[in-house]
Amino acid sequence: MNITAVYAVLVAAIVFEVLGTSAMQAAQHFSRLGPTLVMVVCYAVAFYFLSWSLRYVPVGIAYAIWSGLGIVLISLVGYFAFGQKLDLAAIAGLGLIIAGVLVLNLFSKSTFH
Repeated sequence: MNITAVYAVLVAAIVFEVLGTSAMQAAQHFSRLGPTLVMVVCYAVAFYFLSWSLRYVPVGIAYAIWSGLGIVLISLVGYFAFGQKLDLAAIAGLGLIIAGVLVLNLFSKSTFH
C-alpha cells in the first residue's frame, strides 16, 4: 500500500474524531439527539479508518499521530467554534505536540511497515 494513501486514511480518521468530539460538545451531555447521533457516527467512522491504518503503521506511531493532531485540531475548534481560550502555556504545549508529531514522521524509521 502506498504511504500517501495510508496517511490520508489516518488523517481522515483524525478529522472524523475531531468532528465527533465537536459534536459531543454540541450534544450537551447527550441531551440533544442530532449532535449525539453525529458524534456516534463520526466516532465509528474514525475508529474504522484508524483500524485500517494500523495494517501499515505501528499502533504506537499511529496513536501518537492520531492523539497529537487530534488534540491540536480540537483545541483550534474549541477556540474558533466554542469560544474557549488558549493561554500562552497551552499554545506552547500545542506547539510541542506538533513538533513531536513532526519528529516522528520526519526522523523515525518505525513509522511505516
